[in-house]
Amino acid sequence: MTLSIGWLSALVAGFFSAHVLQMLCFPYFWRDLIFLLKVVRYGVRLELSKLTSSVRTVLDRFIQQAQRIPDKPFVIYDGRVHTYREVELRSNRLANVFLESVKLRKGDCVALLMNNEPDFLCAWFGLAKVGCSVAFLNTNIKSRSLLHCFNCCGAKTLIVGSGLVECLDGILSSLLEDNIQVWAMNSQSEHPQVHTLLDKMDAASDQPVPAVLRATTSLKSPTLYIFTSGTTGLPKAAVITHLQSLKAAAGLWAFGATEDDVVYIPLPLYHSAASLIGIGGTIELGATCVLKKKFSASQFWNDCRKHNVTVFQYIGELCRYLCNRPKTAADQVHKVRMGVGNGLRQDVWREFQSRFGNIKMCEVYGSTEGNLCFMNHIGKIGTVGRSHFFYRLLFKYDMVKYDMVKDEPVKDAYGFCQRVEKGETGLLLSKGDAYFNTGDLMAEDQEGFIYFRDRVGDTFRWKGENVATTEVTEMLGLVDFIQEVNVYGVEVQGHEGRAGMAAVIVRPGLAFDGKKLFEHVMSDVPAYARPLFIRLQEVMEMTSTFKQQKFQLVQSGFNPSTISDLLYVLDYQQESYIPLTDSIYRSILVGERKL
Repeated sequence: MTLSIGWLSALVAGFFSAHVLQMLCFPYFWRDLIFLLKVVRYGVRLELSKLTSSVRTVLDRFIQQAQRIPDKPFVIYDGRVHTYREVELRSNRLANVFLESVKLRKGDCVALLMNNEPDFLCAWFGLAKVGCSVAFLNTNIKSRSLLHCFNCCGAKTLIVGSGLVECLDGILSSLLEDNIQVWAMNSQSEHPQVHTLLDKMDAASDQPVPAVLRATTSLKSPTLYIFTSGTTGLPKAAVITHLQSLKAAAGLWAFGATEDDVVYIPLPLYHSAASLIGIGGTIELGATCVLKKKFSASQFWNDCRKHNVTVFQYIGELCRYLCNRPKTAADQVHKVRMGVGNGLRQDVWREFQSRFGNIKMCEVYGSTEGNLCFMNHIGKIGTVGRSHFFYRLLFKYDMVKYDMVKDEPVKDAYGFCQRVEKGETGLLLSKGDAYFNTGDLMAEDQEGFIYFRDRVGDTFRWKGENVATTEVTEMLGLVDFIQEVNVYGVEVQGHEGRAGMAAVIVRPGLAFDGKKLFEHVMSDVPAYARPLFIRLQEVMEMTSTFKQQKFQLVQSGFNPSTISDLLYVLDYQQESYIPLTDSIYRSILVGERKL
């Protein structure tokens, strides 16, 4: 008896010691393992479905949910509730119109140009039901870019929203010359060449079209074309397969969302975050989503309280906009428990949680056209994801040294890339049968947390050092009179690299203070990273996904004679940022003024 008690005590002590050791050395082990097993289980299910003849798609899942929970709210838009059954029946009507009136056939590619609204979903699902792939067009693009998108995806039919027909002015004749038929979500049209859909829907059947039309034998078949916004050049089409759609649809579930959640989607549906993760995730869960035509900082929290929102999507500067709103007593009166998105800076992250409550922010790293994804399921501030031994077994990637001057990876004597050490910043490469250059500078710390540092094109070199714009942006954002800031590098005649410049929006009621900013950058910003020029702006240019637009700012440089905004230059003698005059500008160009 004494011996068995001794063995039991030793066993308990051993387990306790192992537990303590695990907590000290591998504090995230169990959370990592549970999350990974959850994701792997879903992935295995997808892989097994590829081996069978019954391939299930996101659309199949929606139809299944419409049968299982027909009266549950699927989409809440502009105060009106649309149930799963209602969206299913309306998309059936559109599918029948697409077959009978538009004469679409399985395998056709159709372009969709619509704002956020329930009919975007009905048109998307209706097209998928007749076996068409759908190209989501950015509603902000015009003329040449719009025509370019048609050439990319090969679409011969355009479905346009009721309020966007005027966007076709100037290119309608070109579309018709290319034999592209245009159909509007209207009952009547002022353009004789633009056909109408709503009047035909009234007479159409709401019975489902044959299931064989939407059936696919491969999860790798294209289902969508989503155009990446980018900051330069024309939009680029990313091919989205059924497999990619299903993986994205599992994102909310992987982070812990359930069918009882209400998901707030203020992002444009023509991008993957809203359509694949937001709508797809809502469908996968059988949950409810609140769809906004566009994001409104003033309406956000009222919407969340009104509709009992529990999960919201964000991207880029959305959370900063919310933090910039006047504080109220109701800031923490809501049921929001989780945010899912990307691009949340550390300073905004902390301010957001401090002000609005302990909302778990789940950062996702990935791109529409990429083949690698990181997910910050732990919720550690400032990180975009986690990596560990098990993750590296399943997903192949590396971070390699990058030469900012040559704008290319650093190679050794044998022509191979060189891996960076833990904690060092490097170019992220993901691997399949060949490497994919993400164009992102990332770092991985000793605990396996992944940090986004900058885009390669957004990082610049000055005084022999690399300047990461996001880091300088965060530092400048601490100055009390600065509301928003966008840091970039500009070329200076006679100097190598790029000099730092910052576009700044001053907080309402405050004024630009050159001396205060000088003191801040002198104390908190490394000498090589200090912005030499400041450009005051009323509005910050953003892409459609709320990412700061740098290209035009970089191109315009710092010439006061060609820029109408107020410009300032760093002056060490006066210990301040002083107005950049034409004479100072000329002295910089001829090398009289030291930078």
